[in-house]
Formats: sequence, C-alpha cells, structure tokens
Amino acid sequence: MEFEGKRIELVENLKKRGVLSNPKVINAMLTVPRHKFVPEAAQSSAYIDSPLSIGSGQTISAPHMNAMMCELLDLHEGDKVLEIGTGSGYHAALCAEIVAPKDSITPGHVYTIERHKELANNAKKALNETSYSTQVTVIHGDGTLGNKENAPFDKILVTASSPKKIPPPLMEQLKDNGILCIPAGSKEWGQDLYVIKKKGKHFETNKITGVRFVPLIGKFGFD
Repeated sequence: MEFEGKRIELVENLKKRGVLSNPKVINAMLTVPRHKFVPEAAQSSAYIDSPLSIGSGQTISAPHMNAMMCELLDLHEGDKVLEIGTGSGYHAALCAEIVAPKDSITPGHVYTIERHKELANNAKKALNETSYSTQVTVIHGDGTLGNKENAPFDKILVTASSPKKIPPPLMEQLKDNGILCIPAGSKEWGQDLYVIKKKGKHFETNKITGVRFVPLIGKFGFD
C-alpha cells in the first residue's frame, strides 16, 4: 500500500508538470510497479523522479522520461514494439500494459533487446514476477542490429544514445507510418531526443529535447 500511494503521487506530479496527459500512459504508470524493477536496496526511491542504478553500469530512466517516450510513441493496443536496451524491464512493461493489456482480444507484443546478460536475466525475472512475461520477449544481443526475425515493427524505442547516424537496421525494420523514438548525439554529452516517422521511403525527423542517456553500444552504435 505504501508503494501504491507513492506511485499515485508520482503520477499526479507528472500530470501537473504536463509530462503526462495520455490516459493510456497514465494508466500504465499507475499499474506497473516500478519498485519491482529496481534493486531491493533502491526500492524506497523507486517513485522519486530520478534515474537509479541497476548494475552493469546501467540505469533505469527517470519516470518522466519513461512517460515522455511512451507518449511520443503514440502506442496503441495491438502494436508490435521493439525496444533497444531492456535495462530493468520497466519500460518494456509500461509498453506492454498499453499494447497488450491482459484483457485484450488482439494483443500486441514487445520485443526487447539487452546486451548485458545479467540485466537480461534480471529483467526476465522481474517481468515474470509482475505477470508481463507473456507480453514481453527479452532477447540477449546487439540491439543496433534490431530484430529482423520479428520485423517490421509499429514502434521502436531506443533507451541508449545512438551516434548521429541512426542504426540503419532500425530504420529498415520500421513499418510504414511507424514511429521510432531515439536519443542521438555524442557518446556522453550533447544528446537530443528524436521522433522519426516513416512515410513510404521517406522519414520525418523531429527533435524534441536535450537528454542524457548511456551510449548505445554495438555494430551500428559506439565502440
């Protein structure tokens, strides 16, 4: 009950700040227990609007960033989503709550790729414990290659900063009228969040705001 109260307070604060407005994202933020996706020692801080360390030199994003990226993706029930950078599994669970709610007749699915084996295993465990394992598939591998096996995707979410040249596989694996939300820029500083929409053979790119993410590592990422 203590965590539920903190979760409600966090969501209300994000709504007041104008970060949250989409009812589907609000419901997901209220439903998914963020404290289940962070190390036990950090659970008391799970509903503070701040990134938290999850091991392997990685972090779980601040809740306002999770909310912003979910809203920018314009997620709908039935969408097939690819996430690059599973981390804790929390963001994948938020997406799953929207695209594949448990009472859905035509559920979508979330495929999420993590390069750190330990984090991938931890995410699988957390998703199983929170009953999202049937809506989310966790893959250990190089996220810059995308997931050709299950492409194309309605939405692609990247939770690490890409070089300014967006990984070509991600562009190729996006459906027509699909949306890619990705931070890009330098390896450490000078990053921006972009929303890229595919229109036939063309891509419409919009810069949203300055951000700071861990670097995207892989064949089409940073070394």
